[in-house]
Amino acid sequence: MSVRRVGVEEELLLVDPGTGRLAAVSDRALAEHRGRLADARPSPEPLHDLLEPDVEQELYRQQIETGSAVVDTLPDLRLAIGAGRRAAGEAAHAAGVSVAAVAAPVLDAPAGEVTGKSRYQRMLDTFGEIARGVIVCGMHTHVDVAGEDEAVAVVDRLRPWLPVLLALSGNSPFFAGRDTGYHSWRSQLWRRWPTATQGEPFGDAAGYHAAVDALIESGAAMDRGMVYLDARPSARYPTVEVRVADVCLDVDDAVLVAALVRGLVETAARDAHDGEPVPRWRSELLAAARWRAGRDGISGDLLDPTTQRLAGAGTVVRTVLDYTESALRDAGDLDTVREHLDRLFSRGTGASRQRSVFRAAGNLEAVMCDVLSRTAAF
Repeated sequence: MSVRRVGVEEELLLVDPGTGRLAAVSDRALAEHRGRLADARPSPEPLHDLLEPDVEQELYRQQIETGSAVVDTLPDLRLAIGAGRRAAGEAAHAAGVSVAAVAAPVLDAPAGEVTGKSRYQRMLDTFGEIARGVIVCGMHTHVDVAGEDEAVAVVDRLRPWLPVLLALSGNSPFFAGRDTGYHSWRSQLWRRWPTATQGEPFGDAAGYHAAVDALIESGAAMDRGMVYLDARPSARYPTVEVRVADVCLDVDDAVLVAALVRGLVETAARDAHDGEPVPRWRSELLAAARWRAGRDGISGDLLDPTTQRLAGAGTVVRTVLDYTESALRDAGDLDTVREHLDRLFSRGTGASRQRSVFRAAGNLEAVMCDVLSRTAAF
């Protein structure tokens, strides 16, 4: 049986390593990265492609984005994500700053300096303060699909499972110098964009394209790339792109989320092939599930994807494992997912670690120092 390939994009903040505050230098960092690539000689090593990630600018000059190689196995995915962080870190260092795998600015009130691309300038002109104030970092997981109809069938069936991924990835408890009371404040800020939702089931590719066309015609999105659904058929690749997660502090947590996404995509595709109906969830209850996951992470209760009722996070995660077990086993991921989940529930998410550091040190500068250290530990 063939395994669906998986790849990960990570958005990272650029910060001054001395102060932990945002630094608007992505143009310089990217220029340094591209200069090194131009000077590099081809490598004979078999993992060469794994270790050459994409590094790009994002909407804000205080951010940089990495894109991993597309791989079959979780060990290769871990190498690829680490390679992305290494490349971004080297580019940042050349520009006099560091990269931070944190999903929202810890110390700064956002005042985003928009990258000087015409598309980004149009976004600023169209969306005003929204485009200035949502400096947040997510993790986007791509998983192979057979075509657009399968992609839409999968997206329609993923809806109730996505909040659990958010809960597992929570990594933005602090924002602009204060504790927000949330494990993922990024997920709240991100909802300011008018298309940042999950939406209703689309039915098929034609239904999806009709919905997207209507959003673009309304002005809520300039183009298909601005349809910021939590899960969507990718506009660029033959994949489903799941965008609900915070960027993770630790690479192992990123691997865990990506493995669960692959398991969910495969299971949803099997359900569609077998004629299983799309789960019926009202959109406002899905919004409540996302809010709950963003607020409490894995420290409280979540809405169970099968019962639509509150249950402890551990119980809900076991439900996800039960649902995806066959797909995870077939991909060779089951043991790794179980090990990573045990570790995550033992030590907590990135949000838990940030709060623990703050309690011990009493200041957010120490939190940023720890974030920078953990970002580089892969």
